[in-house]
Amino acid sequence: MKYFIDTHDVSKGYFPEGEISAEEFRQAFNRFDKVAEDIGVTALRAHVSLKDGKAYCFTKGVDAEAVRRAHEEAEFPFDSITEVTTVTGSDL
Repeated sequence: MKYFIDTHDVSKGYFPEGEISAEEFRQAFNRFDKVAEDIGVTALRAHVSLKDGKAYCFTKGVDAEAVRRAHEEAEFPFDSITEVTTVTGSDL
């Protein structure tokens, strides 16, 4: 499996306009998580600033196409999907 970070940014039209609640974001993320699981993608976590309208999601899947498909089917628009590797202090 590969790891990916996808971005969601209100200034680029990929995050809901106006302030949304933590519960509204949680519901959207849970919807994405369920759809992603059906496609073979695992939503590992999201880092979000509701105030700034930005989110960074960390997922794992076979390829970026599967992550893209999960977002589209969950109606969870994204700005970019980037394949990444994890690094810890012991890796440096």
